[in-house]
Amino acid sequence: MISSTDLPDTIPVFPLPGALLLPRSRLPLHLFEPRYLAMLDDVLKTSNRLIGMVQPYDTPGQQGKLHSIGCAGKLTAFSETEDGRYMITLSGASRFRIIEEVEGFTPYRRCKVSWQGFDRDLGGTEKDPTFDRERFMDALGRFLVDQGLSTDWESLGEAEDELLINSLSMLCPFEPEDKQALLEAPSLSTRRETLLTLIEFALRGGNGEEVMQ
Repeated sequence: MISSTDLPDTIPVFPLPGALLLPRSRLPLHLFEPRYLAMLDDVLKTSNRLIGMVQPYDTPGQQGKLHSIGCAGKLTAFSETEDGRYMITLSGASRFRIIEEVEGFTPYRRCKVSWQGFDRDLGGTEKDPTFDRERFMDALGRFLVDQGLSTDWESLGEAEDELLINSLSMLCPFEPEDKQALLEAPSLSTRRETLLTLIEFALRGGNGEEVMQ
């Protein structure tokens, strides 16, 4: 587990729409662009091996701008394919807030970040004491059928609250702005509430008022 003393002031960032990483969760990624292969090479030379995942804005006039909050993951596994590409796994360490982007000579983007306000990310597994699992699983089942998706219900039923909620937040096919709302949720309970709201909104066909403000 990473401690607060291991968190650097500047980290490389990987802007990827719709890709969500959460603390104590794992995200597999496929790297093939030269700039991100260079990033991987540089990260392997550091002691912390951290890469920041962050959502870029995709609205007109904001192309290239990054959301202020992302999540850093520690590079815990990588393998090279025959054609020179890499499959890597990031293990979520802590969320961060971007202070400013750092200009430099690297082909990838780097940011000066603050880790303040995300102390719970470095702690133990979170609990959700008000979790109504039966209601949640009922809505989830209808959502998966509606989306034409399948899952291992036995594993879901046995999963702890945090693993269940975070895994579904990362895997469910929501819009990037909705993924950002899940990332920014201050607690596991609020993330579960946000996730359920998104599921129920999708089941209503996305009609009516937007649920994410």
